[in-house]
Amino acid sequence: MSLNEVKLFFKEHGREGDVVELDESSATVDLAAKALDVMPGRIAKTLAVWSNNQPILLVIAGDHQLNNSKFKKEFNQRMSMLKFKEVEEITGHPVGGVCPFGNNNGLSIYLDISLKAYDTIFPACGSENSMIELTPKELEKYSYCEKWVDVAILST
Repeated sequence: MSLNEVKLFFKEHGREGDVVELDESSATVDLAAKALDVMPGRIAKTLAVWSNNQPILLVIAGDHQLNNSKFKKEFNQRMSMLKFKEVEEITGHPVGGVCPFGNNNGLSIYLDISLKAYDTIFPACGSENSMIELTPKELEKYSYCEKWVDVAILST
């Protein structure tokens, strides 16, 4: 799914004008936070991982990292990230633009409670330079997430 498809997804919800395209890359938490002049925690990073032999998407706050023991407790297995070359093929988005919107590929989406620490957050929108500002509740609505989970810890 490309940026244009994500825009079409948000058009269906009357939010296409809220998708922001930057002139510079926002493919990493640091780049996105700098471009938007916000704290890194407000960048919602979407991670593609394996769970029970199925790829899933986990969205966590930018100042957090996945924690193996929390992941194992939640999903009953060790965490394993998708390989770089698998990400776009499986998610439909390039690395740096993976997002939980318009999920036509059937991936289950989980939102980490770390996102609830912020009034608004900025998930990517299908490209390395796009995003949208949403409340955690709006992210839940538009991502059609399975549920909220507790699988991340504050980065040190």
